[in-house]
Amino acid sequence: MSEHRQSFISKYIFSTDHKMIARQYLLLGLFFLLWGGLQAMLIRWQIAYPETEVPIFGKLMFPENNGILTPDTYNQVLTMHGTVMIFWAVTPLLTGAFANFLIPLQIGAADMAFPVVNMLSFWIFFASGAVLLLSHYGPGGSAAAGWTSYPPLSTPVGGISGWGQALWCLSLVLMGTSVIMGAVNYITTVIRLRAKGMTYMRMPLTVWGIWLSSILNAIFVPIIAAGLIFLLLDNILGTQFFVAGGKATVKGGDPLLYQHVFWLFGHPEVYILILPVWGVVSDLLSTFSRKPAFGYRVTVICMATVTVLSSLVWGHHMYVAGMSPLLGKSFMFLTLLISLPTSIFFLNWLGTMWKGALRFEVPMLFTMSVVFVFGLGGLTGLYMGVITSDMYLHDSMFLVGHFHYTLAASVLMGSYAATYYWFPKMFGRQMSSFWGKVHFWITFLALNYVFFNMLGVGYAGQHRRLFDPSAYDFIKPLMPMNRQISIAAFILGAAQVIFVFNFIFALIKGKKAPRNPWEAATLEWTVDYPIPHGNFATEPVVKCGPHEYSNPKIKNRDWVSQTEEIG
Repeated sequence: MSEHRQSFISKYIFSTDHKMIARQYLLLGLFFLLWGGLQAMLIRWQIAYPETEVPIFGKLMFPENNGILTPDTYNQVLTMHGTVMIFWAVTPLLTGAFANFLIPLQIGAADMAFPVVNMLSFWIFFASGAVLLLSHYGPGGSAAAGWTSYPPLSTPVGGISGWGQALWCLSLVLMGTSVIMGAVNYITTVIRLRAKGMTYMRMPLTVWGIWLSSILNAIFVPIIAAGLIFLLLDNILGTQFFVAGGKATVKGGDPLLYQHVFWLFGHPEVYILILPVWGVVSDLLSTFSRKPAFGYRVTVICMATVTVLSSLVWGHHMYVAGMSPLLGKSFMFLTLLISLPTSIFFLNWLGTMWKGALRFEVPMLFTMSVVFVFGLGGLTGLYMGVITSDMYLHDSMFLVGHFHYTLAASVLMGSYAATYYWFPKMFGRQMSSFWGKVHFWITFLALNYVFFNMLGVGYAGQHRRLFDPSAYDFIKPLMPMNRQISIAAFILGAAQVIFVFNFIFALIKGKKAPRNPWEAATLEWTVDYPIPHGNFATEPVVKCGPHEYSNPKIKNRDWVSQTEEIG
């Protein structure tokens, strides 16, 4: 059935078209990104100005406490911030929106392999977000045991468990179900539906990143889902899978089992989130440097190597849990080993830009910022991978700075790069370049001030997860720096309003975009907006790689599309 004959509900609500599902994921992800960002502002207010009234919205959000965060409320906000940002902001943006939109278009397919499953995966994801939001209104409020929800805190014997924690578990199980459905769809689509001539080594690196990420999702999300189901049973049926010691009434429970299950998924999750960004960065650097991606095959091999090694390094999250020194050394070796392929394709990024004809468009600015912030995140990660330094830094703000550089900064800036870059193809209009650059510079400067100084106060000894850091004499000298970090964080939060207005204005009155505003070579830029149902009038035939820029055989322009012959 042609798209124009569809009803409103089948076209815009329960659509099986990958492009519409991508837009749904994008809007949902941006909503939760703002929600999680608001929670970050509350955390920074409490750290900088402990137990003072939250300005503007304080009495509206916390009327029972005159607008002041209590320790219990602070723990809830801290828990939900981490949960929302990782699972309901970044995940729908990268493995939802851009994976859905780009995979069929970039490999020359008409749609996903399983369109109905694709539609169901979005609505299950939507339901999971609804359950998570609902958890705020249960007796006792939302989950408060941290975004990792370690037992025994997250079980009834921990004292802070309740309906909020149970709904937290349920929402994550639903989210995981959606992610598994999407992963199977993406994997199958790439294997089975590539256009004629689209060999694996002609695929854009964005597709490689999403595909490898999907493989990790398919393998490891079921593991954390099993652990969360056991934790849910502990909370609602009184089982004791993760309860031990004096609080246990039956033998066999083990809270450390949950930590192993969580991080066996949790460390691959880092790469699940960052692999698509690595692909986006590799492709966009090539497009805006007007050069082929340096070391394309080596980058693919390195990304695949990281994918394999990511399943073997989870134990470095548990050095402080009483791990055997011999086992700890094994995890330390593997953790440091995984930095080698990462460093190689990082150098490939620099090689792509070296002596390129750089075009400093808004997507390129965000892409280059990923190279910077991920470099810092990777370097600081070496300290977390070594047992002796991790024992000191693990429960400090240094770790918060590290994973915010690696995840928050790298993934956020990569998501913005992708949004500005593919917005013309998703919506047929262009976002304002001027306001995009204003958004970039404020975000980039404020973000680095926040996260870099988190490393500083952490190295100075400030613990993470403290309700009131000023209560400790040795941290009091750090309070001026904490306030500066918070002010920069508020500026960072305010800068995102610029993006929101730019996004909405572009949707309504933005300049209509030409077919290929960036002069890019990949297949999605060969079709006009609106992209019809089925994407391509005839199946494209791929004749070259995705980065044919500045090839001396090309006459009169500096690029050719993947559907064109070189020369």
